[in-house]
Amino acid sequence: MAADATFEDGREAPLNLGALDIEDLKIMSALVQDSVFPITEMKWSKKQRRFGLLLNRFRWEEGARVTTSPERVQSLLAFDGVLNVSSQGIDRSDADMVLSLMSIEFTAGTDGAGEVLLTLAGDGAIRLEVEAIEATLKDVTRPYVAPSKRAPVHPE
Repeated sequence: MAADATFEDGREAPLNLGALDIEDLKIMSALVQDSVFPITEMKWSKKQRRFGLLLNRFRWEEGARVTTSPERVQSLLAFDGVLNVSSQGIDRSDADMVLSLMSIEFTAGTDGAGEVLLTLAGDGAIRLEVEAIEATLKDVTRPYVAPSKRAPVHPE
């Protein structure tokens, strides 16, 4: 009889997650909280109905580790089945603007369709009109020490 797996048997691996419902999206939202990205790393392909962001994601899943410095990793956050994209509080003419993603929420419409709201720090937001929740989050680089060398803090 085989022994149960232990924590030590695990291995560090890049995230590669999908979200197909609200509960999945809540988990994804927690993982991308405090991600930062230049405005130039945001793209919508109307023809492919795909919206993507290349994020510098804080590795919240590693936050409990006290033996190493806090880490970030570049991750691709993508949404498929996107029918329309709108934004507010974002100056698209400022190519040097860096945005900070705070949360992802979904408001249901009819037949699985609805709106995904990406809330940004400050007054910014990006709204995606989608056919259904179909999101992916994939780490695309190796983790690196967060430049600030500390975890983001939110006032209570």
